[in-house]
Amino acid sequence: MDVVPDNPRFTDQLMRVGPHAGSHRVAARAALSVAVPLLVLWLIGHQEWSIYAAFGAFTSLFGRTHVHLSRLQMQSSLALVLTSSVVAGVVVGLSDYRDWLAVPIAALVAGVTSLLSDAQDWHPPGPLFPVFSFAACASLPSEPGDVTVAALVAGGSAAFAVVVGGLGSAWRVHRRPDSAVRTSLRRVSFSLIAPRHAVRCTASCLLAGSVATGIGIGHPYWAMVSAVVPLTHRDVRGQLIRGAHRIVGTAAGLVLTAILLAFDPAGFALILVIVALQAGAELWVGRNYALALISITPLALLMTHLVVPTPATILLFDRGVETLIGVVVGIGVGWLTRAPHRHVPAASA
Repeated sequence: MDVVPDNPRFTDQLMRVGPHAGSHRVAARAALSVAVPLLVLWLIGHQEWSIYAAFGAFTSLFGRTHVHLSRLQMQSSLALVLTSSVVAGVVVGLSDYRDWLAVPIAALVAGVTSLLSDAQDWHPPGPLFPVFSFAACASLPSEPGDVTVAALVAGGSAAFAVVVGGLGSAWRVHRRPDSAVRTSLRRVSFSLIAPRHAVRCTASCLLAGSVATGIGIGHPYWAMVSAVVPLTHRDVRGQLIRGAHRIVGTAAGLVLTAILLAFDPAGFALILVIVALQAGAELWVGRNYALALISITPLALLMTHLVVPTPATILLFDRGVETLIGVVVGIGVGWLTRAPHRHVPAASA
């Protein structure tokens, strides 16, 4: 049975900062991948499409531990998944009943992309980014013409991220021709963990989304995203640590968000802030998730605020409450579905 370790060990793991491990390369790719599409949209006067571009640019976050063909395969797959998630979200946004319609579909997205993640060895693992992309776009009212725009903008941004990732891979192989090249896109333990993990993610997303939507909080997709975050890990201890990171990091990130919103950045200044936050997130996400969330939280809120301006107090409150709801649901589902007689190693994150 999974057992929470004694407090000192748990605290040590909670506060542990991993090695740098080339995080600057991922941060540079992520910053470039989001900066160029956002600048293009700003220059042509369509900054309201930035949310589509940002979700497509998330493609650059994948394949950190892969190079060459392996990274190209993974990022190409994620480009398709993320673009499809954005388009599906915009389609749901056409409906007047989008709030409730989004919940079961987001749960389905969570289950399907969880299986894909385990089958293709996504890094970072799990359905977080597809769920975020779908549910955030589904929460926004849309028009039929927005579907084509979303497909073109998200797809173009994702394609650019794949190109950036390919250039980064080629440069790394050129600099270090003897470096290990990952070619396997399948986890050894896939058949053991994938079905149960997909059910976990589906149930967590469905439950958290239903609770948040039923209560009437303004951004229920944050609860759905937070519900799948702890399940990146397979064991209860890892889920507790990941959940604690999510809550503590979000709280600190909300403070930074309040400061940034007080300055009300716009236009080119807002793009610079978003790019800096994206780079900061990738510098820390592989080392300590809570520290990364200090950048991730304002990044997500500024993207939302850009499309649908919301009073800062409401935005901050919604994010805090829904994060708590999602984490509690995710950890609860993880504990209820734990494997009692065998230990399955946590997924790398």
